[in-house]
Amino acid sequence: MADNLSDTLKKLKITAADRTEDSLEGCLDCLLQALAQNNTETSEKIQGSGILQLFASLLTPQSSCTAKVANIIAEVAKNEFMRIPCVDAGLISPLVQLLNSKDQEVLLQTGRALGNICYDSHEGRSAVDQAGGAQIVIDHLRSLCSITDPANEKLLTVFCGMLMNYSNENDSLQAQLINMGVIPTLVKLLGIHCQNGALTEMCLVAFGNLAELESSKEQFASTSIAEELVKLFKKQIEHDKREMIFEVLAPLAENDAIKLQLVEAGLVECLLEIVQQKVDSDKEDDVAELKTGSDLMVLLLLGDESMQKLFEGGKGSVFQRVLSWIPSNNHQLQLAGALAIANFARNDGNCIHMVDNGIVEKLMDLLDRHVEDGNVTVQHAALSALRNLAIPVINKAKMLTAGVTEAVLKFLKSEMPPVQFKLLGTLRMLIDAQEAAEQLGKNVKLVKRLVEWCEAKDHAGVMGESNRLLSALIRHSKSKDVIKTIIQSGGIKHLVTMATSEHVIMQNEALVALALIAALELGTAEKDLESAKLVQILHRLLADERSAPEIKYNSMVLICALMGSESLHKEVQDLAFLDVVSKLRSHENKSVSQQASLTEQRLTVES
Repeated sequence: MADNLSDTLKKLKITAADRTEDSLEGCLDCLLQALAQNNTETSEKIQGSGILQLFASLLTPQSSCTAKVANIIAEVAKNEFMRIPCVDAGLISPLVQLLNSKDQEVLLQTGRALGNICYDSHEGRSAVDQAGGAQIVIDHLRSLCSITDPANEKLLTVFCGMLMNYSNENDSLQAQLINMGVIPTLVKLLGIHCQNGALTEMCLVAFGNLAELESSKEQFASTSIAEELVKLFKKQIEHDKREMIFEVLAPLAENDAIKLQLVEAGLVECLLEIVQQKVDSDKEDDVAELKTGSDLMVLLLLGDESMQKLFEGGKGSVFQRVLSWIPSNNHQLQLAGALAIANFARNDGNCIHMVDNGIVEKLMDLLDRHVEDGNVTVQHAALSALRNLAIPVINKAKMLTAGVTEAVLKFLKSEMPPVQFKLLGTLRMLIDAQEAAEQLGKNVKLVKRLVEWCEAKDHAGVMGESNRLLSALIRHSKSKDVIKTIIQSGGIKHLVTMATSEHVIMQNEALVALALIAALELGTAEKDLESAKLVQILHRLLADERSAPEIKYNSMVLICALMGSESLHKEVQDLAFLDVVSKLRSHENKSVSQQASLTEQRLTVES
């Protein structure tokens, strides 16, 4: 065969120059046969012979051999090492010209050749881009879209594959295709040719690539993609095919408009059916599908409109089904159920309805099952749901009575920052009531853990929430006992540091808590306030023009409260506060200017 191949390549050089079609065709057939037997070896010989350069001149619309030449290029370009040589041999421009041919076989082989040259090849893609190949292919897809005979469907499949290889993992080329209007065309293709497995698959892979791009979502939302995908999904029995559709649905469902379209197209019913079918199976594919299906369900609930549509005033069948996941023995369903409840709990009406209908007890039972060596993601999700449910004022007392704080405190020993973060958030939401704040604030174990977490520098969220909860315990309880517990546990320095936070709300919470400490337990806190350099920090906050009006106001209130301590009073005098405060008397904010006058009087009297 090797000798035959060498002869064929020599003969091809001569016949290509003579342009004798018959003998040329014979040589091309021999090459195709050799490629079919051993593609890699034959491709190496073709590259070594220098024949690739000749192919450029053979790719003419008039020649009857053109389709075979394009076929040979398509075959050799299956090898990675042949793609750049094909570009260097100048084959791209004549191939792109052939995309204007009316001959179906020429179009098919040309599409294959360009698709293979583009596969994972920057040089190939770049050359096709410069030659304007993508636009011609998209125009073909548009004009051939409605023809359903097998030969045309094969051509459409090849063209879709070519665009996919051209743009795969390349944001700028994907954006180019989107601007050329490829998305509505592909959606239309999917609708018309949904019976054709190969073409459908190619459309799905193309959607999967394009849907990752943010700019594609609006275009997708203006098509019937949701309807087409759900229709297709309902027909699929094979796991792999459903998996492909899931891969398109997940990025698309990040868009709120598409979320609603998917809900209206009946995707939720499909997902609930999958959950029902797969929940008791331990087969790997079924477990994976259960996870994907329930995760997607949770994602659909992240859109306000889609969530409210499925809640249906708490009477919706979807909401009821999701509720039934929480007591299930399947961790994935418990997780999805708790996350779904957290998503339903995004407005007061829903929260109040759910608390009145016993959701809190269900979540507490779930948490109870995960206290010892529990599943961290389930703990985190259940705590998220409880935190959201605790936002409406009317729910707080009901949740406290139900024993939520006791249930949550069982997780104080958790070493997992996401669980710590949600635990802190839930407690902070619940303690608006004085009684609850007092009860928790006197819990030495809790306060010590909070002080410890205030130093969690690797986890800013946990650190911030711990500080905020310490401050909230003081602000809501206004209790000497709570303040003493916090002082004895070493919490003062953290509240002082919190007063320098970049977030105004946190600064403010810290200053109010510190003012209460100064008013109720100044003697006990004195040393800690000194060593935390509170007076210097207050001077800095008042002198800084960028400090918000409420920060200036509360800093001055705190200064006045500190005057009852001899040592802190001395620090205030040493730092010349009068200069800073007197300037604030002309502050544009009325509360600040009034407080500045009062503070100035106090400082003058005390000096």
